[in-house]
Amino acid sequence: MIRFSQTVIALFLSLALLPATYAADPVHGLAMHGKPKYGADFKHFDYVNPDAPKGGTLRLGVVSNGYDSFNPFVLKGVGAAGLQTYAYDTLLKASADEPFTMYGLIAESLETPEDRSYVIFHIRPQARFSDGQPITAEDVAYSYQLLTEHGHPFFRNYYAEVSSVEVLDKLSVRFDFGDTSNHELPLILGQMPILPRHYWEKHDFESADLTIPVSSGPYTIGKYEPGRSVTYVLNKDYWADDLPVNVGYNNFDRIHYDYYSDDTVALEAFKAGNFDFRVESSAKNWATAYEGDALASGRISKESIHHGRPAGMQGFAMNTRRFPFNNRKVRQALAYGFDFQWANTNLFYDQYSRTDSYFENSELASTGLPTGDELALLEPFRDQLPPEVFTETYEPPSTAGDHTLRDNLRTAMKLLQEAGFEIRDGKMVETSSGKPLRFQILLWSQSFERVVLPFKQNLAKLGIDVEVRLVDTSQYIRRVRDFDFDMIVQTLGQSDSPGNEQRDYWYSGNADQAGSRNYMGVKDPVVDALVNKLIQATDRQSLVTRTRALDRVLLWGFYVIPQWYLDVDRVAYWNKLARPANTPKAGVDVSRWWIKP
Repeated sequence: MIRFSQTVIALFLSLALLPATYAADPVHGLAMHGKPKYGADFKHFDYVNPDAPKGGTLRLGVVSNGYDSFNPFVLKGVGAAGLQTYAYDTLLKASADEPFTMYGLIAESLETPEDRSYVIFHIRPQARFSDGQPITAEDVAYSYQLLTEHGHPFFRNYYAEVSSVEVLDKLSVRFDFGDTSNHELPLILGQMPILPRHYWEKHDFESADLTIPVSSGPYTIGKYEPGRSVTYVLNKDYWADDLPVNVGYNNFDRIHYDYYSDDTVALEAFKAGNFDFRVESSAKNWATAYEGDALASGRISKESIHHGRPAGMQGFAMNTRRFPFNNRKVRQALAYGFDFQWANTNLFYDQYSRTDSYFENSELASTGLPTGDELALLEPFRDQLPPEVFTETYEPPSTAGDHTLRDNLRTAMKLLQEAGFEIRDGKMVETSSGKPLRFQILLWSQSFERVVLPFKQNLAKLGIDVEVRLVDTSQYIRRVRDFDFDMIVQTLGQSDSPGNEQRDYWYSGNADQAGSRNYMGVKDPVVDALVNKLIQATDRQSLVTRTRALDRVLLWGFYVIPQWYLDVDRVAYWNKLARPANTPKAGVDVSRWWIKP
């Protein structure tokens, strides 16, 4: 419920009713745990070039079948690339060299007590939308209402613990959180994109068309060809350019995206000079395809830049809403058909490491057996968990050392028999019903077929029929949103400070909510309880402990077949571009780069 109150009397009364122990002073920034790295008088982040020259056009390529919407905040339609990043500002801005700390952007300061039971944002008087209208507290309250009631289901889940919103005066807005110990809420509200009330009250927010909206960020939508290209133009009247959080950012006059339906075509277009910067996702391309005069002469640079961010989980995600993935032992068995070591050597030029955690490449990843505080956290759930959670170290199936694929397939056969399946006439079937064990792997990128086809061939040796289905990007997005798939290749990204977004990934209540990121349909009361405990962590150590416990339980649920990860960003760029000397833990961000004079 949103209560609008704009008088000084209402502000006085609302503050007077607060207990004295809830008093809070305005601060310039807020850390999830501990204190912010940057003080109130900081001039810029350490990982930017404050003297970066301004101007020019950054040309980017995106592999997709196009877009049909300039509203990235609703379930309907496919939003244009870069829209949310460049056209919308938030109340606060995160630093890239801290686990989770945010500093004032639209909000000049914020107030939150020690128990973080509420937060008050104070809007900068100079804050403006792209049409020059002032950003007010009413716009903030309206944005919350619009996103949670009419936006993508993610917003409703993300801000579920907000109990009320109150406009205190023209530039101050308060969010109360009710009976919760979720210390992340002030920070994630700071991530909320701010939308103009005066615009959206006159337009259909859920229409998801190509009407150019009023926005709040440094760039506005310029020329575009539906589904083919879009250009963002720097707003010369952008009010926040000199704020400490923005110094060294927004260095381009224009950011132009071209769409390519095929990655091979996109790579050739990059080498021909049709766009300037590319993040390479293919190990084969990285090893073999970057050649030619432009690279030999140094006009194109190719770098592997190390980062320290969690890699998350990339894997074959299984839809447990469907047969045969509703059987845990079947899910466990199928993992023995994927030979990572063979793929890494023969397809990836040994560039990758094996993923064995949902929080890979971070201290949040579970290791060994649970001990100490983690064991104490899991102990009350012992009867509801697989015994392996307490007795075995999770390791994905491997063909390293003395292990062979034949050994793994033998293990898979045994597990399938324990799951109630058998071979009949050369096909794996459910013993009780005779139903064949077959499924479809849904793909949107042709380049991934070379990974999937060997997996299919290995499973065929077990009598399992696998169909590989390649569809266009738009159809793929629709089907994944509706959970209309058997198996997909999915990356479940993670931050260094997991919190409310874990509900969207794992909560039972989101398993059947179209558009949620609970792709596998996880419905486990233990997972729900662990997510709640993770969200309620009050310090870094308890967050790490609770995340490791959640990770361990998810791994032994066998919801995915883990694939691989990189601890570097593979980037190639034309030498017209330059980048800051320091790369933060979060890795490469081209929005901090610039064009050489």
